[in-house]
Formats: sequence, C-alpha cells, structure tokens
Amino acid sequence: MPELPDITVYVERLDAKIRGDVLKRVRVLNPFLLRTAVPPVSAIEGRRVAGVERLGKRVVLAFDGGMFLVIHLMIAGRLRWLAAGAKPPGKVALATFEFDGGTLVLTEAGTQRRASLHVLADRAALDAMDPGGIDVMSADLAVFAERLRAENHTLKRSLTNPRLFSGIGNAYSDEILHRARLSPVSLTRSLDDEGVKRLFDATREVMAQWTDRLREEAGDWPEKVTAFHPKMAVHGRYGQPCPVCGTPVQRIVHADNETNYCARCQTGGKLLADRALSRLLKASWPKHIDDL
Repeated sequence: MPELPDITVYVERLDAKIRGDVLKRVRVLNPFLLRTAVPPVSAIEGRRVAGVERLGKRVVLAFDGGMFLVIHLMIAGRLRWLAAGAKPPGKVALATFEFDGGTLVLTEAGTQRRASLHVLADRAALDAMDPGGIDVMSADLAVFAERLRAENHTLKRSLTNPRLFSGIGNAYSDEILHRARLSPVSLTRSLDDEGVKRLFDATREVMAQWTDRLREEAGDWPEKVTAFHPKMAVHGRYGQPCPVCGTPVQRIVHADNETNYCARCQTGGKLLADRALSRLLKASWPKHIDDL
C-alpha cells in the first residue's frame, strides 16, 4: 500500500499538473469503485481544481465550490498520468479523469477491488473521513509520546494504526523500527523516554529520507510505486544481510502482512515466534539467531 512518502510525491506531482485546471470528464469503469452516491460524481465535472491534499494514505482533489474527490489506493491501486487523448490501459483501469493538460487514470492490479472513490460535498465531510492520526512530520516529541502511549500495543501495531499516526504502513514501520533499533513486538508503554525519543527521531528521519528519495526518482511522474525497494534496510529483504550488521533479515508472517526485522540489531539476537512456523516446529523452533 502506498504510504506517506509515496502519497506525498503523488500529491506534489498532481498539484503541479492540475491545480487551476478544469476537470472536463470523469469515467468510472468499475461500479464497485465509487462509494458515495450523493453528490453524484458528475457534480465535480466542469469544476476547477483548487488544490491537491493528503489525508492519511488518501489523495484528495479539492475543487472550487468546496467539493472534494477522495482517492484511496489501498494495496494495489496506483495513479498514472497520460497525455491528453492517450488511450488508458485495459483491464486494470478503474477510472479516468480528463483535464486539458492530460488524463489521470486510477488503476488496480489483481482481481480484488479494494481501491475506492468518494465524492464529498464540503470540508466537514472530508474531516469526518480523517481517522485522526497525527502528522509525524509536524508533531513534536511530546505529542508523539502521548499518542504512542495512548494504548498499550506492540510498536508495529501502534505505528501502523491510522487513528494514532498518519500515513505509516507495513513497509515503513519496518524501516522505522530497524532505524530505532527496537523490536516490533515491544509494547508501547514498556518504552522508556530514551526509547521513545529514538523512535520519534527514526520516524521523522525515515519518512523524510524516503520522501526525498522517491521525489528524486519520480521525475515528472512516479511510475513505479512499490513497497519494496532495494535500498530498504529490512522490509521485503527476508534472508538477505542486514546493512548494519550483516545478519540475515528475519520475518514474522501474519495473514497478508509480513514484518521484517534484524534479530541482531533489534531483539538482542532473539528470534520472534512466527505464528505459523513456530507452531509447526514447536520445540525445534530456534530461539536465537545463532541457532540458525
């Protein structure tokens, strides 16, 4: 799922291309995409774009007259920019938005249709969609600590909770926890002040560095938006060497999510129990990285 760095770059590039332009035509190509009926999607046609915003992991197009179009890409949704008159891609295209300068296309790979569109009448309706997570790039340490300790959950779960923190998902939470040298299963209220400060600094550093990196790589438009990058420290790098200590990166698999971590850097060498493999292997499950 595109997270804060990816969405930020999308917003910046879109704002540069369509701010002040008129949305001439909207075509919704999949009936399950549009999640609102009032106002109708046709109500934003002919309106001028006042700006482009980010709401958590959503891209928001603001129109003159106070209306909004909210695009939630979920896991496999992506945005493409085509020259005016260019033919959109085949089966993966879910919606097109035609402007004088070009066409914005919402695509989604695979067969599961999770991406969504919402047409909202005013700012109050947009605010109601906000889960409430703080912007980690503007919050200070005190606010960050308060949110982190508001509930006693694992660090991984809290960082990816949109009610607590805005725009952090599975990929960058792995990178943040590795940078902070903290276990993904440590409990939030067990962290001392020094640990909270490390996590706060790591969160801001990772998000800022990856936003800058993706911004530079994007050029005119971010064509390859992915949760897996060769330069990441641990996410998506199971079995590969940690860039800090060289120890093979480990993982915990739960449902559709995978948590990657370095046992040497983050857990004092302890291997975290994988719900599937540890139950299967039982007593044979290795407890320490040196047992592998």
